[in-house]
Amino acid sequence: MPAKKDDSTELVDLLRRMWLIRAFEEKVSALYAAREIQGLVHLGIGQEATAVGTCSQLKPDDYVFGGHRSHGHAIAKGADINRLMAEIAGRATGYCGGKGGSMHIAAKECGFITATGVVGGTIPLALGAAFAAKEKMKGQLAMVFFGDGAGQAGPFHESLNIASLWKLPVIFVCENNGYAEFTPLSAHTKIKRLAQHAKTYGIPNSTVDGNDLFAVRQAARKAVEQARAGKGPIFIECLTHRMRGHYEGDPAKYRELSQLAEWKKKDPLARAAKVLKARKLIADKEIESIEGEARSLVEKAAEFALASPWPAAENVDSQVTA
Repeated sequence: MPAKKDDSTELVDLLRRMWLIRAFEEKVSALYAAREIQGLVHLGIGQEATAVGTCSQLKPDDYVFGGHRSHGHAIAKGADINRLMAEIAGRATGYCGGKGGSMHIAAKECGFITATGVVGGTIPLALGAAFAAKEKMKGQLAMVFFGDGAGQAGPFHESLNIASLWKLPVIFVCENNGYAEFTPLSAHTKIKRLAQHAKTYGIPNSTVDGNDLFAVRQAARKAVEQARAGKGPIFIECLTHRMRGHYEGDPAKYRELSQLAEWKKKDPLARAAKVLKARKLIADKEIESIEGEARSLVEKAAEFALASPWPAAENVDSQVTA
C-alpha cells in the first residue's frame, strides 16, 4: 500500500513502536532469566505487527482488551513502559500495584482495560465495553485480542453471536500463531482459518499476514471505519508466529526448528524496515537509532521497576474488588 504524503512520519513511528515492544520483551526475558521477575511470563516476540498495526487506528478513548500475551498490546495502546515493567516485576509502582503481574495488566488511563490468563476470558468483557460505547454514542469502539486456542471456547462463540445480533462496535483480532499453548491448530480444530467462524455468525471478516505491518494496518483501518459507522462487529485474523515458547522456559519441543527458522525470515520488524527503506522514508542509520533509543528507554524502565518498592502488606486489600 503506497504511503500518503501526510503519513510518512506516522509509518516511521509505527516501526519505532514495534522496536519498543521488541526491546521491552527481550528485557523482560533477561530479567526473568535473572530471577528478577517471578511467575509465568508469555512473550509475543514476533507478533509486534499485529499489536501496532491494529492499535495505530484507534483513538485514546477506545477500549482494548488482551490476554495472557499482551505486553505488546498495552504498549501499542500507549501504556507507560515504566509502570508496565514495574507491574510485571511485581512492584508497587506498577499499574496494578504489582498485584496483577504479566498476565493481568490494566492500564485504563490509555484505554487498555484489562488482560487475563483465562484463554478467551476478555472476549465477553469487550462486548460489555462495546455495548456501553454504542449507548453513549460518542463514536467509541472496543477491540479484543485473543489467540487461535480461544476459537474453541464457548464464550468466543457466544460473544460473536451476541455482537452480531446487537451490531456492537467491537473488533475481534485473532492472533493465529498456529499453536494453542503446545497444541498445533490442526490438532484442536478442523477449521484452517478462524475467520470462518465469524462468517458463520454473519460478521464481516478478513485474514491477513500478521507479520506485515502495513497489511494489518490497512485491515484495521477498514474495520475501524465500519465499526464507527455503526455497521457492527468485524473480525480480523492475523496469521503470525511467536518466536519464543508458550512461556519463558518452555523448551518448545513440539515445534520443528525448521519451522521457527522459516518464520524468523518473516520477522515483522525487518519486513517493515525494508518497506520503509524501499519507499525512501528511512535509512539504515535511522533504523539503528530507533533500535538504540528503544533499548535505552527499556533499560531505564527496568531500572525504575527494580528500584521501586514491593507492595506493602497493609495495602494487600487495595485495588481489589469483591
